[in-house]
Amino acid sequence: MSTSQPTPILNASLPAQFRQIRLVLAREPGHPEGDREVAYIFVAPVDAEGRIDPKIWRAHREACRVSRQRPGEQDQLGHLVRRSGGGWNFHYDGEARLPDDIGFNFADERFVAGEYVSISERGKMHTYRVTTVSHL
Repeated sequence: MSTSQPTPILNASLPAQFRQIRLVLAREPGHPEGDREVAYIFVAPVDAEGRIDPKIWRAHREACRVSRQRPGEQDQLGHLVRRSGGGWNFHYDGEARLPDDIGFNFADERFVAGEYVSISERGKMHTYRVTTVSHL
């Protein structure tokens, strides 16, 4: 991925399957109520069941962006990328050079409000709740 400023995406140019998805940290040790400020917001095409559509992603991968949000830190921007074998990662652009965050079984997960997904961050697994899935 390039470290240059991303080209703006015109929402009208994307297929109707594209959604903006917000994930917030679910309950875990140290966060008994979860934490709405520890979040990911990403854009991806989803099928009728809420799963990421790899065929549409492939045709519009530049539009599949992520913002990693942490309190007291600058948002980290990147892209949703597909790993060999079919898995999904959040790959970060820019100078911070963060390691990829790995979506655990994202290929099988349903991104619908109320569902839970897991993400490995620097080797430690965290659970996130899907709070919103909205049309672009």
